[in-house]
This record gives sequence, C-alpha cells and structure tokens, in this order.
Amino acid sequence: MVDAQLVVEAERSAPRAARHWVMRAVAEAGIGGSTNQVVELLTGELVANAVVHGPSDQSVTVRVRIDGHVVQVFVSDAGGGVPTVRHPEPTAPSGRGLALVEALSSDWGTTNRPDGKTVWFEVHADE
Repeated sequence: MVDAQLVVEAERSAPRAARHWVMRAVAEAGIGGSTNQVVELLTGELVANAVVHGPSDQSVTVRVRIDGHVVQVFVSDAGGGVPTVRHPEPTAPSGRGLALVEALSSDWGTTNRPDGKTVWFEVHADE
C-alpha cells in the first residue's frame, strides 16, 4: 500500500511536477505500461485545472493511493465551484481535461470541502 502526498504551488510548472511525481510513485509500486501513462495524463489534467480555475495564491495538494492494482489520485485546491465535463468543438484550444478523466478512469468524482474541493480518479491496473 502506498499513500503519499505532494504539495505544489499553483503555477504553470505544477502539472509537470505532479505528473512526474505520481508517475514515479506508480512505477515504484510495480505498475507500468499503459496504466502508468493514463495515471500520468489524468494527474496532469486535474492539476492543470486546479492551477487554472483555483486561486493563484494557494497551493495544490496531490495525493496518490495505490492498493494492489488500484491507483487513486486526489487533487485538492482552495477553489470553489463544481467541475463539469465539457465536450468542446474539435477546434477549441481547451476544455477536454475532465472528458479525458471520465473516458480513461475506472471512476472519478469531486468532493466539496469547507476549504475548497478535491477532484479524484481511480484507475485499475492491468494484472
């Protein structure tokens, strides 16, 4: 069982730092291949959303839990609102992050907290 946490500043480099950190944690737990790549991609999407839509003067917390072949990632920020899946036009420059999370994860959701929100996803690794 792995349960680790990373705190990053809400800045442009945060998604990359979080992706690399989660990718290492997942690989060290013995999970590789497409599962590792999906977890990396989805983590980057959620952290990018937290940076873009959350308060710029607050940090973003990324937590990874790995239990057997199940990887869960939680991204928390101090912003409000409820993230919604959008389906933008093919030429739109953004807006696909949660659609990717919805399509590629085993499950996902949001939790509102008094100090912000947490968006999470779960991926089941190939055995």
